[in-house]
Amino acid sequence: GVFYWATGLLSGVLDNAPTYLNFLSAAMGKYSLDINVKSQVQEFVVKDVIYLQAISVAAVFFGALTYIGNGPNFMVKSICERAGIQIPSFFTYIIKYSLVILIPILVVIWILFFYGKG
Repeated sequence: GVFYWATGLLSGVLDNAPTYLNFLSAAMGKYSLDINVKSQVQEFVVKDVIYLQAISVAAVFFGALTYIGNGPNFMVKSICERAGIQIPSFFTYIIKYSLVILIPILVVIWILFFYGKG
């Protein structure tokens, strides 16, 4: 659960690719494996796939928590603003949509797929 939530929450405010790589490296470090060695990455994927799945899902899904969590989110926001479409401010989006709708969905995903599995 720690890798799911930590990767996800950071992916909500940082770019998801570097966040993914850092947490993948940390998860591999639990087994004294090096992310820079191809054979060790392959070993990790076979050894404990639940960490890889949790990190991958979190890095992608949590990017929707904020406008800055994923590049396309910010691009769509800018396009809407230029077109005169009214959209919520940064904090309004978080309060009305992320906390109310997205977080409960992410909790359900965690319970169904990752709770107690790593």
